[in-house]
Amino acid sequence: MASEIRLAFSHPSERSEATATSAPLDRISVRDHIVDVEIGAFQAERGVTQRICCNVVVEVRPLTGPIDDDVDRILSYDKVTEAIAFELSDERLNLLETLAERVADRILLEPQAMRTFVRIEKIDRGPGALGVEIVRSRGALHPVDPDAADDDALHPELVFLSNVAIASEHLGAWIDQLEALGRPLIFCVGPSDQVPPIASHPLAQRRIDLLAIEQNAWVLAARDARCKVVDTRTELDWAMRNGQICVWAPSKIVLDAVDGPSAKGADAVALASWFAATFDAQEMLVIGEDGPVDAPVALRTMPVDQALI
Repeated sequence: MASEIRLAFSHPSERSEATATSAPLDRISVRDHIVDVEIGAFQAERGVTQRICCNVVVEVRPLTGPIDDDVDRILSYDKVTEAIAFELSDERLNLLETLAERVADRILLEPQAMRTFVRIEKIDRGPGALGVEIVRSRGALHPVDPDAADDDALHPELVFLSNVAIASEHLGAWIDQLEALGRPLIFCVGPSDQVPPIASHPLAQRRIDLLAIEQNAWVLAARDARCKVVDTRTELDWAMRNGQICVWAPSKIVLDAVDGPSAKGADAVALASWFAATFDAQEMLVIGEDGPVDAPVALRTMPVDQALI
């Protein structure tokens, strides 16, 4: 029992060695790789950075033939640190478990990698290190074809509705016509016409403004039962693949974005155009409102009193 406890808290390289199979595998490791990042599910962890410590061991298939001192023939340490950096830059994460899983998956995309141990710890949250450790094997993964990712990507129809448009008698007809296009449909809205509370702190005000938009999203959902309020990218992806019309509730995606939008919640069309750009959308239809001239996607505007063509 004592040896099992010792092994549980030992470095991943020792766990790799202790659980090795009969097939000989080489190992590379990255030890005590410390990154300063914003991560965490608690409100106190938002808007601040903290240090995380990453220890990673990768079991790799031995090379056949001479290495010839050629870096292109080996799995470089840089691939490990790049996997950590990529997943941290992709979006703001709440859980170390999510980060560890994504880092492991990315490492196992490398042809030589057979099994990886990933330990990630927060070292600023208390008197000790708080962390997770996972082990993942190539055989446990579904094969991934990076070249097919763009082919499988869904390109939704993004539509911003002004408050006048939400209340319009044409709303149902617009949704009928947009559904007939046969593309996934996502609606974006702004805050209602009621003035939201004013806070003295900018982060608090950002929350208030985003919540005002989400309240209005529920107003739209109540106007037409086909519209479902959605706040995560995972649920958006599911909805687009299953023909569900979405209304974007922005708080989680905006607050979790590593490189978030500069637009404020009150600048609702600009915020929605940022969201559209995350889908690589070519344009966004705006009904009943003008848009900013410097939007990251092209905006096609339509007055409320016109029928959709």
